[in-house]
Amino acid sequence: MTRSGPLRVAMIGYGFMGAAHSVGWRQAPRVFTLPEAVEMAVVVGRNAEAVADAAAQWGWQEWATNWREVIARDDIDIVDIVTPGDSHAEIAIAALEAGKHVLCEKPLANTVAEAEAMADAAERASARGVRAMVGFTYRRVPAVTLMRDMIVEGAVGTVQQVRAAYRQDWLVDPAMPLAWRLQKEHAGSGALGDIGAHIIDMTQFVTGQTVERVSGTLETIVKERPLQAAGSGLSGEAGAGTGTVTVDDLAIFTGWLSGGSLASFEASRFATGRKNALTVEVSGDRGALAFDLEDLNSLRFYDRTAPEGRQGFTQILVTESVHPYVAAWWPAGHMLGYEHGFSHQVVDLVTAIAEGTDPHPTFAEGLSVQRVLDAVERSSANDAAWTPVAADVPVVV
Repeated sequence: MTRSGPLRVAMIGYGFMGAAHSVGWRQAPRVFTLPEAVEMAVVVGRNAEAVADAAAQWGWQEWATNWREVIARDDIDIVDIVTPGDSHAEIAIAALEAGKHVLCEKPLANTVAEAEAMADAAERASARGVRAMVGFTYRRVPAVTLMRDMIVEGAVGTVQQVRAAYRQDWLVDPAMPLAWRLQKEHAGSGALGDIGAHIIDMTQFVTGQTVERVSGTLETIVKERPLQAAGSGLSGEAGAGTGTVTVDDLAIFTGWLSGGSLASFEASRFATGRKNALTVEVSGDRGALAFDLEDLNSLRFYDRTAPEGRQGFTQILVTESVHPYVAAWWPAGHMLGYEHGFSHQVVDLVTAIAEGTDPHPTFAEGLSVQRVLDAVERSSANDAAWTPVAADVPVVV
């Protein structure tokens, strides 16, 4: 890409994730010293009135309704995809072929075949200096990045077990309407892909290992829901009639990691009382680390090598300037929140573009997660039989 001047961003989509990504694009250049300037050029959506409102509210310079026309523009450098999964592959591949850097929300695609095509397009684009990244934003919570760093440094020793869960309850009410996230043709899968993808990626990220085999079960608890008349994000208004839920509400599975340890995973949108509870605990022969998204400024560490009378989980408050990303923000003890990960995502993407390196997680890493999702679905369809995950590239840590 040879055009000079700021990196100009086009965001395709404007729902819940559009709001979060907009915060990231708006805040990162004002808090961090980026190697390249960034401009929020245009947001794209099908509903002209709604996308115009989104542009005005979130700070985009203009709005449009045709993404193909936008990615063909010479004044667009980065395409940020926050649409439902059924359009990820088409938009991402077209953008990469047009020479645009791409940030794509997770999961990478709805099928392994789509994800493979996207990873292939990203690899070819990388050879031309065009970068692609998947939006597994929880990697960029400072405590999660610190967790990965401590495991790499040997804080827990040899990883022996992982327990990962992501639990929400926004579907417990059977009157919740049939949003796109409940339709397989749009979402690919339900809790498995929507939130299960996060805990798969986080497990692979912090341990540096891949999931090689799985045994899992999927369940749809409420099978018919009112048709949706209107909605945004995780809420909606019911209309007349009902429709069939074609994705899972609950996914529980076990996986063998490439290092030889066992991991348990739970992804539920029916965990009554749990609003956004993502927990990951890694146990090793020297210690353990535990993270809870509902306490996202903390990491708990158990040091098994400490004197017998001093052992126990201790809290690390991850707000010091030496911690990942924190130095650009507030003094120690002044907490960060959910939205800060999206600013960190922008920092890492823009830095990689400026340095001419591939940002992580790459599309190949997104494909790795997609293959695990596929294996869980195949296992569930075969009485939870142990099912191999297709061969994949190593996870880079």
